[in-house]
Amino acid sequence: MMANSSPILGGLMGVCVGDALGVPVEFSSRQNRERSPVTTMIGHGTYNQLPGTWSDDSSLTFCLAEALCTGFSLESIAKLFCRWMKDNYWTPRGNVFDMGVATSQAILRLQQGVPPLEAGGTDERSNGNGSLMRILPMAFYHQTLDFPSLIERVHQVSCVTHAHLRSQMACGIYISIAICLLQGLSPQDAYLRGIENIQEIYRQPLYAQEIQLFQIVLRGEVGNLDIDDVISGGYVLDTLEAALWCFLNSDSYSETVLKAVNLGGDTDTTAAVVGGLAGIYYGFENIPPEWVAQIARKEDIMNLARRLEWAMENREQGIGNRE
Repeated sequence: MMANSSPILGGLMGVCVGDALGVPVEFSSRQNRERSPVTTMIGHGTYNQLPGTWSDDSSLTFCLAEALCTGFSLESIAKLFCRWMKDNYWTPRGNVFDMGVATSQAILRLQQGVPPLEAGGTDERSNGNGSLMRILPMAFYHQTLDFPSLIERVHQVSCVTHAHLRSQMACGIYISIAICLLQGLSPQDAYLRGIENIQEIYRQPLYAQEIQLFQIVLRGEVGNLDIDDVISGGYVLDTLEAALWCFLNSDSYSETVLKAVNLGGDTDTTAAVVGGLAGIYYGFENIPPEWVAQIARKEDIMNLARRLEWAMENREQGIGNRE
């Protein structure tokens, strides 16, 4: 049995619970959330779903996690993404009800035989948060790969649906911070160390034009933003900033994800992205149990976390590694 303190379980359930909290109020305005804030798990709303229902954010996170249970393979990841869209695989209640345009277009290209690294959109308009929302499981490789190799793979996994450098870099920054949390650092220290580590990679000429857009994050200032300067829509850079702002200005898992949901806008994704970080840091045992109890397929999620933990432990020991 896996201990409840497993960071893999905390991370995966952290993504999912945050996602499910945000689903009923997705696209609502910040003004509406200020007048009627979300304080617990609710249902219906935007998609008329039962309480505890998660969206594509968690579905694709779980597809990625499952693929990693048998080693790193872009083809396996792509195949599971296709199964999700075509066969409702890793959906909470047997149907896909929320899907981003860039993600759906990329998966259609995968189904047509386009290689995974060529499927994601590369134009500037293809910088929604659809790869950032699902990238967390890549952080669990941190003990088996050197940092540059891990970030290269993070970029590749982003490219399956979002291949623009900006989306790749947002995923890289996020995973760098998540790794520091897995190494035991506090939120503020993990943020500062994570951005320091990733800038060793992003100082390369390839990233020179894009890196300027990340300066609020990379200067270590995102936690100091005024709430009115925090944008919580579907643009990847906004989602990264909003998620980090919530994480750095909260003191518990529940405060973190509720703060994200009550920003309004892309509520499920902001909460899913920050929920993964908060789940790692605060631990599964500090996610409100009444929320976990309502999560669709919670036993399947817990079993997936066990399988991924077993795979990562064996990979560290060099057992069963097919890569």
